[in-house]
Amino acid sequence: MKLDDDIHNHYEQLVLESIEILGLKETKDEDYLADLCCLALNKLPPQYIRFEVDMSFYLSRDEHQQMQKNAENAITLAMEFLDNKS
Repeated sequence: MKLDDDIHNHYEQLVLESIEILGLKETKDEDYLADLCCLALNKLPPQYIRFEVDMSFYLSRDEHQQMQKNAENAITLAMEFLDNKS
């Protein structure tokens, strides 16, 4: 087993999905997006999983929606920090 291949934080996927939904890949460079991900993920509690399907079985719809909202809020805070830093 290789931990870096088999285990990941579910919030990573939610943050990436939120970035995609917001269209930030079209308006921000890779350095900004990398910093954004780091800042956002540091604001969120880790939720380690092996397979994405695990979250489908163990989370209610309300819990999943709350996690999505948490990711969106963390991205908003991270963007405010990065945009005001310049």
